[in-house]
Amino acid sequence: MKSKNRRRMAAGSLALILTMSGLLAACGKNSSKDQAGASGPLEVSVMTILLSASPPAADNPIKKAIEEATNSKLNIQWVSGNNYTDKLNVTLASGDIPDLVTINDPFSSVFRNAVSQGAFWDLTPYYKEYPNLGSKISDTAWELTKMQDGKNYGIPRPRPAEADQFLVIRKDWLDNLGLKVPTTTDELYTVMKAFAEKDPDKNGKNDTIPFAAYLNAPSDMASLGAIENSFTGANVKNDKWKLQDGKIVNTAFLPETRTAIEYMTNMYKDKLIPEDFASMKLSQASDLFKAGKAGMIVEKAGTMNDYYEKLKKVDPNFKPTDFYPITSINGFNPKGPGFSGMLSIPKSVPEAKMKQILKLVDTWMNDDVFAIQQYGFEGTHYTVQDGQKVINTEKLAADNGPDFNQIVYVADPYASSTKVYFPKDANDLFKSIQDERAKTSVADISTGLYSPTAVRALPEFEKKAQDLKTKIILGREPITAWDDFTAKMKNDPDIVKMSQELTEAYQKRAGGK
Repeated sequence: MKSKNRRRMAAGSLALILTMSGLLAACGKNSSKDQAGASGPLEVSVMTILLSASPPAADNPIKKAIEEATNSKLNIQWVSGNNYTDKLNVTLASGDIPDLVTINDPFSSVFRNAVSQGAFWDLTPYYKEYPNLGSKISDTAWELTKMQDGKNYGIPRPRPAEADQFLVIRKDWLDNLGLKVPTTTDELYTVMKAFAEKDPDKNGKNDTIPFAAYLNAPSDMASLGAIENSFTGANVKNDKWKLQDGKIVNTAFLPETRTAIEYMTNMYKDKLIPEDFASMKLSQASDLFKAGKAGMIVEKAGTMNDYYEKLKKVDPNFKPTDFYPITSINGFNPKGPGFSGMLSIPKSVPEAKMKQILKLVDTWMNDDVFAIQQYGFEGTHYTVQDGQKVINTEKLAADNGPDFNQIVYVADPYASSTKVYFPKDANDLFKSIQDERAKTSVADISTGLYSPTAVRALPEFEKKAQDLKTKIILGREPITAWDDFTAKMKNDPDIVKMSQELTEAYQKRAGGK
């Protein structure tokens, strides 16, 4: 469904033509290396992404420390991120797959087909036996990385699931006008109207824009998506689907979407968003907010410093806590997928060694072991001042510490909200709001669901839908044009087929729930 999957279809087909037979023939291979003794190091071949200029050497001190801590010997093949996908496709087709491999896109056609051919271990029955795999990787990540049969064929590479991008508002503007943080779309509209008409920055000029909105062509409503999602209750950052009455339905056909379009049309009429929002980019929206001209933007709390330094120059009274994340609107806020790629183990690895690799990854996720690549060594990569580690990031990068994050990573659950260098009152605020958001956050359940029809037909439908939404908001088409469009498309064979295929995929992933 995602554009990157479509781009890889051709490459995937070519790779599969090279045949999966070699891979399957290798499933039964064994060697003395596979049978690490209880006291000897476990030898593991790894293929992963390299994002820095040069890879760690075999005797890299950080690598050696990780090996000692995990009782392993790692033979790592570092592949440039620029051509990792091509290299991975060729490797999957060859059958000569390393013991542990980074799968940058779990939903590519090549990996899906490799899984369907039985090329990778189903980790579902095993991973809960390892405490860090269960506790330091969110349930959301495990759920959304399930393949079409409802099983997990890799360890998700964790990212924070909570505190995804949502509405951030100028708290000082609210205070200047005696307004509370909005919790509903009605309250939000009242606030935006006040931001437009009542001089919230108290400079005596009518020069403020309530919401720094922008679009991403051809099918992403970008920051306006936060408004639409607050009506539909669906997280549709990527693909526009919602679970309703047990079926996956396109949000275009929900009555709440029509209401959202009318709401956004009124926003434009009342000058609550930039006149040129349809042609604006993210950088321009950010610049508008940084210049102190806009009262609201879609961002993560963890980006506060990016805005604070600029805003402080415009308004010396601006405080970090004035960069205020709205908890929810209409009880909705978005949850992130909680992962970025995953680590998979081919069936060519015997079961006993597969379990040892899971143990290796689990041990690597221990706080003291992960700290090796996160901080390096005291006196070399960091010093301790007032009880805090002060990292020499240049030295740590030179010794490739961050590169090992491409193999094993542990995500701070509050990383999207808080930073060690934020003031305590800001971190306390952002953490408390994240905790409240976690009670109502909604994930994009369509992540990873596969529909052959959607791969072919969805992009054109989404483009038409966004084009029409934009024209209605700009006043170039009436709202009845949306009624005509959805009435015509609701029974379109491709739309019907997409919904059926995605519903079946969801049911399989959910185990028939």
